[in-house]
Parts: sequence; C-alpha cells; structure tokens
Amino acid sequence: MPKSRSKSSKSKSPAAAKKISASAAKLCLLKRLRCTLKFEKLAWATGAKLIAGVDEVGRGSLFGPVVAAAVILDPSYRIRGLRDSKLLPKERREELAVRIREHSIAWAIAGVDSARIDQINIYHASRLAMLHAVQQLALQADYLLVDAVKIDCDIPQRKIIHGDALSASIAAASIIAKVERDRMISAWDPVFPAYALASNKGYCTRRHLAALREHGPSPLHRQSFAPVWNAPTPEEVLEFMLDEVAPEPEGSDQLVTSIVEAE
Repeated sequence: MPKSRSKSSKSKSPAAAKKISASAAKLCLLKRLRCTLKFEKLAWATGAKLIAGVDEVGRGSLFGPVVAAAVILDPSYRIRGLRDSKLLPKERREELAVRIREHSIAWAIAGVDSARIDQINIYHASRLAMLHAVQQLALQADYLLVDAVKIDCDIPQRKIIHGDALSASIAAASIIAKVERDRMISAWDPVFPAYALASNKGYCTRRHLAALREHGPSPLHRQSFAPVWNAPTPEEVLEFMLDEVAPEPEGSDQLVTSIVEAE
C-alpha cells in the first residue's frame, strides 16, 4: 500500500516559505503605485490656483534634522519622472531637484533640528517642519496636498497616504527635501567620521549602530531615539557637548529655516 503523507509533512510553496520584511513589502507596494496629477486636478476643480505639495524626509534617521519641502508646480510645465524620492537613484534625484527648482512656481525647504525633535518628538517635529516650509513659500498656497498628515494651518488641505508615490506635487517636495537633507548630513561626515554619515545619512545601518556602541552618540544625534540613548556616551563627547555649539562644516546648516526660491 502507498504510504500516506501527513498535511504537516508537505513541502511549503516557495511563496509561502519566502518571507519579506515590512519595509520591503512597503517598497513593493510603492513601486506599484502611479504618481499622477489626479489630486492636483481635483483641487483645481474646486477653484484652487496655487497648490503646494508638502513632504518631509529624515523621520527615521538617528542623526540631524528632519527636513520638509513645499512645492507649487507649474501646471503648464510637465516635469517627467516625478515619483517617491526613495524609489529614485541618487543621480536621478539630483537631476530632478534642479528641474523642480527651475520650473516650479515656488518652492521652499525648512527643517527642525535634533534638539527640537527630542523636545517635541519626531511626529510633531515633522509637522512643524512642513508648516515652516509652507510658510516660507514666496507665494502663499491656496491648497495643500500633504503626505499622510495634517498641518496646523488654515489653508485647505488634503492628507494623502503614500502621497509621495501618488501625487506629483508631493513627490516633487519629497525629492528636493531629500536632496537637501542628504547634502546637509554629508557635510557633517568630516566632523563625525566614525558614523559614516556620508553613506548612511544618519539612518539605522549596522555600521552606524556599531559606531554608536563603540563611540557613543554625537551632539547632533537624536537623544530621544532608543538606539541613541541606549548607546554609551564617552568622555570626549561629553566634553564636546560642553562647548554648546558644535563646529559647523562649511556650506552646511544644522537647522534649515528658510531656503526659498520662486520664479
């Protein structure tokens, strides 16, 4: 008689056996979404003329500011290739950032530094950076498309989950915010070389965590984030913090408050 096989002994299908992380699953989802002017057209239909897309970058970083941008695209000029900045290679992001600055009606970038993040938490700091970016626009927007959150202002707005993957205006804001923040964090790399900031931009990589365990946090790390406050603080870092103001590399700002341009 043929031997019976129990249900538990059956081999699992490759799809069932393969597990992916939550971040990888989210990335797969974002790649399937299409970035269009759908939400901008809905806002235009209400009579809005100056529609600003708003987004932030750096929320999950362990180091430095969270940076936000607001962008009012020119309806008469199409910038091809806009999508979530996380899905774009570095070179393409930088090319698009130049075109966004050149051809948008207005754009602005603002940030909230690590000390303020520790005071009010990263969620409120992100919303504050977004608000500052909107306020710094040379032309006041009459409608906002915001990635995932609501901003504390009187301008009519719509929050869009995965907005940087769905709305061209939000994607444009995501791109110029990321390019600017990457530049800022890379400028700190020579000051704090142990953390490899130029390569990880302050995010939670294995090398960054190893550096935190070995050297402790720098004065610009977010002390309220668990991987940072769990790390030991060596004596030389404490002495550095007593100086109150860290040395600032040329061409970099610890806190972006108003980087604004409009045509």
